[in-house]
Amino acid sequence: MIRQLRASGGIWFEINDTKLLVDPGPGSLVRVNKSRPPLKLSELDGIFISHKHIDHTNDVNVIIEAMTDGGFKKKGVLLCPAEAIENPPVIFPYAAELVEKVEILKEHSQYFVKNLKLGVPLKLRHLAETYGFILESDGIPSIGYIPDTEFFPEIIDAYSKTKIVIINVVFSQPRPGIMHLSLPEALEIISGIKPQKAILTHFGMTMLKERIWEKTGQLSEKLSIDIIAASDGMTFEL
Repeated sequence: MIRQLRASGGIWFEINDTKLLVDPGPGSLVRVNKSRPPLKLSELDGIFISHKHIDHTNDVNVIIEAMTDGGFKKKGVLLCPAEAIENPPVIFPYAAELVEKVEILKEHSQYFVKNLKLGVPLKLRHLAETYGFILESDGIPSIGYIPDTEFFPEIIDAYSKTKIVIINVVFSQPRPGIMHLSLPEALEIISGIKPQKAILTHFGMTMLKERIWEKTGQLSEKLSIDIIAASDGMTFEL
C-alpha cells in the first residue's frame, strides 16, 4: 500500500442498478475517476467500510463528498463499524451527516443498499473491529467478502453458502501473531467453503514476490475450484 505496488482503491460493485464501493483506501478517488469504462461517484448508492485502518478508509470522506455532490445532495448508505465513527473517527462527523443513512455493522445482522442485501455473518479477528459480508441480489450468485482477519475455523461455516468468495490474503506463509491471512490459510477457507470461484486480493510483499498470479492454475486444479488472483482495474462479470 505504501509504495502502491498494488492499488488500494477498494472494490466497486455494480449489481442490478445499484452501485456500492467497498473499502476506499488511498487513491480510491483517483482510481475511480481514471477507470475505463468510467465509474461515476455521483451515482454511488452506498459505501461499505470493513474496518477503520487507513488502507481501507483513507479516501472515505472525499468519496462521501463525491457521492453527495459535495454535500448538496443528501444520499446513499454508509455501512461501517462503530469504531470508524468513534473518537478518534476516520469518518469525519461532517461527512457522516452528508449521507442519507448510517448503518453500524454488527455480526449476525442484515443491511440493505437499495436492492442489495448484505448479511454480516460474524465479527472477524483483527486489530480493529472488522466485518465482512455476504452480498445477495436477484439474478446473481451470492458473494462473500472476507477482509483482514486471522484464521479461525468459524469463518468457513459463516461463509459456507457463498458462490463467489473475495478474500484478503496478505502473506504467502503463516505469520503467527500477525492478524492477517496467509495463502495456506486462505486455501483452507476456500476448500472448506467450496465456492464456484475464489478471488484473492490485498497482497502483501511476500505474495507479490511469489508471483501468485502465475500459480492460480495449479491451485485451481488442486482444489477443483476456480481461483483468480486480482489485479489492478480487474473487472469480473457476474
